[in-house]
Amino acid sequence: MVAILEKHRLRDFDWPLALLALMIVVFGTWQIHNAQPIESYWQKQLIGLGVALVTMIAVASTDYRKLVRFAPGFYLFGLVLLGIVLIPGIGMRINGQQCWIKLPLVGQFQPSEFVKIPTVMMLALYFGKPRHSALTLKETLVGVLILALPAGLILLEPDTGQVLTYLPLLAVVLFLSSIRMWIVITAIVLMMVVAPAAYFVGVKTGTLSGYKLERINVILDPEHADKRGFGYHTWQSILTVGKGGLTGTGGSIEYSQSSLKYLPEPHTDFIFSVTAERTGFLGCILLLLAYALLLSRLITGARRAPDRTGMLVIMAITGGLAFQLFINIGMALGMLPVIGVPLPLMSAGLSSILATFIAIGFAISVQLRRFVN
Repeated sequence: MVAILEKHRLRDFDWPLALLALMIVVFGTWQIHNAQPIESYWQKQLIGLGVALVTMIAVASTDYRKLVRFAPGFYLFGLVLLGIVLIPGIGMRINGQQCWIKLPLVGQFQPSEFVKIPTVMMLALYFGKPRHSALTLKETLVGVLILALPAGLILLEPDTGQVLTYLPLLAVVLFLSSIRMWIVITAIVLMMVVAPAAYFVGVKTGTLSGYKLERINVILDPEHADKRGFGYHTWQSILTVGKGGLTGTGGSIEYSQSSLKYLPEPHTDFIFSVTAERTGFLGCILLLLAYALLLSRLITGARRAPDRTGMLVIMAITGGLAFQLFINIGMALGMLPVIGVPLPLMSAGLSSILATFIAIGFAISVQLRRFVN
């Protein structure tokens, strides 16, 4: 183990945070096996967990201030990766989205998952200086630009769901940096006006059509949704969640929605639905409790941070994880459109689990140096 985690540093390591993340991944791997028992997704998840744990320790062992100092380089490298994935022949196109790069031995690599981390570092670097007044409009626009560059490239893939997961990163940083209230009110009013207007204009002009329009309509008007068409994902997820009842169906696969292939993407987008089916309401409550404890540990780490930069990084990570939980569970319960946002630490995917553990390692790095000036 790296030197910084030895001797007196070992006791300062945030073991509850690391163990909570580990428990959720192991529980998720069990649910991935329940969802796809014949496939090798759960085995790959365990391999990814091993790599992620080593990476987390390496990041935690590195002084976060040194990492933030090199944030511009990491950020530019991330933008280059997002540009490379758009090149035909290099980026892999799956289900109409060109989001992945095929790497030898590693397999599918999704740059947009990892670019969140240097984006957070860049935001923390810019807004991390001690403040004595509210943000100016210029400072706010710089923050928007930092986020807009990677988000715009991801939108070209196109991966709307992934773009949405970037928004809370900026929102948390701006909020903690004392953004002026008139800017917040203006942004809220604009969203309230622009969102419905964009919907109706998109429908009238035909720019919002196909599966994107239908998946929104499924939520707006579920009674008239085509349960065999674009409403199939949402309807099957609701059935799967409801089937679990209070205590779940256990290990039986005889009438399982996921194992019998009725539920699409059960090991990724709808892993929460599988959890509800197998472990029931009680299992879901325990899972949500584990997530609440994880987020609570991160917030505690932010309060202990020795400087604003470390605090902003941890809180942005916390906001991003909480937002993904809200979106994914909302999808599973039929309350939000299906936009392909994974459930952190639960959904199958090496890129997602590795990026999340890097973020957790960063948070632990901040806490390890809370007594250092």
